[in-house]
Amino acid sequence: MKFVDEATIRVEAGDGGNGCLSFRREKFVPRGGPDGGNGGDGGSVQLIGRRALNTLADFRHRRLFRAARGGNGSGRNRTGASGSDLLIDVPVGTVVRDAETSELIGEVTSDGQLLLVARGGKGGLGNACFKSSINRAPRRTTLGTRGDRRELTLELQVLADVGLLGLPNAGKSTLLRAVSDARPKIADYPFTTLYPHLGVVRVESHRSFVMADIPGLIEGAAQGAGLGTRFLKHLQRTRILLHIVDIGAIATTAQGIAAINGVYTELQNFNAELAKRERWLAFNKIDLIAPELREQRCQEIVEALSWKAPVFRISAINGEGCRELMGALMKRIEQLHGKPPANVSYAIR
Repeated sequence: MKFVDEATIRVEAGDGGNGCLSFRREKFVPRGGPDGGNGGDGGSVQLIGRRALNTLADFRHRRLFRAARGGNGSGRNRTGASGSDLLIDVPVGTVVRDAETSELIGEVTSDGQLLLVARGGKGGLGNACFKSSINRAPRRTTLGTRGDRRELTLELQVLADVGLLGLPNAGKSTLLRAVSDARPKIADYPFTTLYPHLGVVRVESHRSFVMADIPGLIEGAAQGAGLGTRFLKHLQRTRILLHIVDIGAIATTAQGIAAINGVYTELQNFNAELAKRERWLAFNKIDLIAPELREQRCQEIVEALSWKAPVFRISAINGEGCRELMGALMKRIEQLHGKPPANVSYAIR
């Protein structure tokens, strides 16, 4: 299924039912009095998070959602039936905004979470509610109020513990395939990845984290170049950014510094807070460099950048260094979750 991360829908909550004008009419019951019942409340529209969903593609075919209207009141003080709420399934990570004002309505961040987006109308009052000592036969009722109607913009921001970033063809998709069951497309040309992929990296049966691969970044991505801001936003919910660098394509230290700083500049231009996120460095494709030159080339770049965060040397194609990298990421994620890290070995899947 094609990945869709934005959609616009219209939601209409149910109107409240009208109040009833009625008087009790029974044999041997003189002056029965008013007995018009109230109208029922209209149904509301709510979004509910579903972890099994990972796309907004369903909203390409259906864009209008209506909740049920409340029933009208009736005689004998019978209240109309309330309209049923309408629940709309959305992926976890969906951000909801008002399409007209861009106001943030809320975010769905967990499985089963409910988010009210349109409130149903209130039922009207029957004439029995207006009975008093000085007005024993009221002929007054009220209509049900109208339910909310609004256009919504849904935006999916994938939820992942680790987000992969880097230039096109840095090997991000290859790494994701090597350490998880995800199967993103891999080829020897830029922008092979056209939409985000999620993979679960399992350290043990009870220890795992989610890794997200997004399309490669080029200069001007924060202004929309390449695949631009459409996918940069998916890094906003990640705990750790793993910057993948193709060390095999770097001939000089200056070239390596320019490649790393270029991606960092795009992060800053897109979101200054995102640029402050914890960012690790992974020099990929070390199998393309002679063993005696690997450490020297990587160390020169690290020293020139005055890099303080963890640095790893890996080869995603043959798994070299991936075990240590995934193990270190798992420990760090557990620390960020407030869990004590465990010393266990990691097995490449």
